[in-house]
Amino acid sequence: MPIHLLAPLAAALYLFAAVLLACPPMQQRRLPRLTGFSLATAAVLIHAVILIGVHRGGVDLHFFAALSLVGGCIAALCLLVNLARPVATLGVIVFPLAAILLLVDVFLAPATQPLPIDWQIKLHVVFALLGFSVLSVAAVLAILLALQERALRRRRFDGLVRVLPPLTLTETLMFQLIGAGFVLLTLTLLSGILFVDNLFAQHLIHKTVLSIAAWIVFGALLFGRWRYGWRGRRAVQLTLAGMLLLLLAYFGSRFVLEVLLKRVP
Repeated sequence: MPIHLLAPLAAALYLFAAVLLACPPMQQRRLPRLTGFSLATAAVLIHAVILIGVHRGGVDLHFFAALSLVGGCIAALCLLVNLARPVATLGVIVFPLAAILLLVDVFLAPATQPLPIDWQIKLHVVFALLGFSVLSVAAVLAILLALQERALRRRRFDGLVRVLPPLTLTETLMFQLIGAGFVLLTLTLLSGILFVDNLFAQHLIHKTVLSIAAWIVFGALLFGRWRYGWRGRRAVQLTLAGMLLLLLAYFGSRFVLEVLLKRVP
């Protein structure tokens, strides 16, 4: 069976897992929750097999392939986070997104091939991928945190808010992930300085500047949290601002070149 035909199966598993985790009655029962995460685990494994098969085992950094890779990594990270802290609602947002990115890459994106890169650049890419994934989950938690605070102000606890963990747990986990993501982002920038030739070349200058700007935002947020106890709306806004800068840095130019201008290297 062609490897790409596994994509609908992985997408169905992602979506079914999200449905199980989204139902409030299911949240109170251990078996449906475990079933949801088991289905998501199977989806992540199939997702990985598809990435290896479709992109021939290489690190394909073209726009849609990179998005699918990030989607799979974020879904896997969501599973790992839930082993430590029960935030099942993360999967309600992350798993459908991973399914969409996988299907787009397999069925709608133009065919691409991995570019040959040295191990030093692969290490730089791994740091960047992990950092982006960790901070993406932190950004999702920031959105959930904003929903919780809004519900508290309005005293309306319906929808997703009903199945969220306590607000303090969500906030603590968000800052823990931001701390880990900040370390990985620092390693990304350092490895870029060490291993990437001419980091400030024309085609890399915007990525470098935006990545440094994101690093400053997340660093300022962590310092403000430590020194001044920043939390709530300010923390959410800075988290989302830093994530937007990273999104533009990692995918902005590739979207313009590959999607708008149809230039696939």
